[in-house]
Amino acid sequence: MKPSRDISRLIEIMAALRAPETGCPWDVEQNFETIAPYTIEEAYEVADAIARGDLDDLRDELGDLLLQVVYHARMAEEDGVFAFPDVVEAITTKMIRRHPHVFGDEKARSAGMAKGVWEKIKAEEKAEKRAARLKRGLDPEDNGKGYLDGIPLALPALTRALKLQEKAAQVGFDWGEAAPILDKIEEEIGELREAMAKGDAASIKDEFGDTLFALVNLGRHLHVDSEAALAGTNEKFRSRFHYVERELQAAGRSLEDASLEEMEALWQQAKG
Repeated sequence: MKPSRDISRLIEIMAALRAPETGCPWDVEQNFETIAPYTIEEAYEVADAIARGDLDDLRDELGDLLLQVVYHARMAEEDGVFAFPDVVEAITTKMIRRHPHVFGDEKARSAGMAKGVWEKIKAEEKAEKRAARLKRGLDPEDNGKGYLDGIPLALPALTRALKLQEKAAQVGFDWGEAAPILDKIEEEIGELREAMAKGDAASIKDEFGDTLFALVNLGRHLHVDSEAALAGTNEKFRSRFHYVERELQAAGRSLEDASLEEMEALWQQAKG
């Protein structure tokens, strides 16, 4: 089998890998649950290549992510549920329907208007699914999901917090401005201090989480993406720590040999 620019070759490769008798033993053993973490990991690697501005890596990582889609579609086909062409049909149907300002007669003069059209059509699709449940004799509300349950559990916690808050805000459950959220953060820090004073591990974890959630909410009102902000701080920390490491190495020292005071002095130099 030879490489190809045609998606059908990738589908053939996956089918061969999953063949019970002749395929790869590891691939044959996998299921949706075991592959899901790899799917998430590949999405992160795509984002990492973009952040580094490495387009060669981006090409390769997009291929790895596409493989994940083909992998899940193949397992679904084996179960007789759907196949890769059904995935393509579903997304093309959705994109055409949700962009009537591109593929229909409606017009959108701004990104905000386009997003409004998207949300309006999403709501219509949700109503159609509800009607379909009614037609099948099912309770449309008894689907095991509440208003916020459509936010995926697998999202990074900071991103999921943001999505939960954004959706709650759509029905008016939100602070009117950023300033009162600072008071809420101070309140949560106070409760965290109390939990620390008691030495209650469960309460400490709970109050720490509440503080993070409030910080995400503040970021949302300040138009700061918490995930992106923390990613920037992570890189800043890595860069400064690397400076400390380099300076110690230049002096014939190691991180393990240096005192906290020495490392702190170099850290301050790194901050400039």
